[in-house]
Amino acid sequence: MAQVQLFGLWGSPFSCRVEIALKLKGVEYEYIEEDLSNKSPLLLQYNPIHKKVPVLVHKRKPIAESLVILEYIDETWNERNPILPHDPYERATARFWAKFIDEKCIFALWKACWSEEKEREEAAREACEHLQTLEDVLKDKRFFGGDMIGLVDIVANFMGFWLGIIEEATGVKLLTEEKYPKLYKWSEEFVNCSAIKENLPPRDKLLAYMRARYGVSITY
Repeated sequence: MAQVQLFGLWGSPFSCRVEIALKLKGVEYEYIEEDLSNKSPLLLQYNPIHKKVPVLVHKRKPIAESLVILEYIDETWNERNPILPHDPYERATARFWAKFIDEKCIFALWKACWSEEKEREEAAREACEHLQTLEDVLKDKRFFGGDMIGLVDIVANFMGFWLGIIEEATGVKLLTEEKYPKLYKWSEEFVNCSAIKENLPPRDKLLAYMRARYGVSITY
């Protein structure tokens, strides 16, 4: 058994977060693909509360929930490529924006793309407000973490990669260069970093999956 194992799902932005962090840190790991329609006994053993991926197992000890896992990785392999800032205030700020993305942005963006037509306008308004907030937070920095990819960038991987595919699948446009030039530029920088690019799922496969699974219920 490998010292580090990751139970994940190929198309999950949350699993991808953990893989990015492990690669940035140079940590060797065994990846175990899960079928969420037929969850493995090990997944249910390691994450009996939520029964979902990702789950990181280090020295036979499981850690669940991607934000928790990212902090664990940073603290455990703290001599390599820090994900969180050293300054306590900056660390707290990074945690705040990571939580904002998880609890506000992703759900609003998803709903703006996939909800029924009568709900979509309000959802799109909320999603655009959140994108503008992130545009303002980013300012003129290359990444949310400054010159290097950090916690907020990793957590924002949904906007950097998945959102563009969802927009193509649904025909809804939210993150445009005209409206959010800084965030749009960030997304291009993010997905073209070698540590990120190598760990993203195949775009065509993910687009086909999105269209097959969710496209039928969308009304234009």
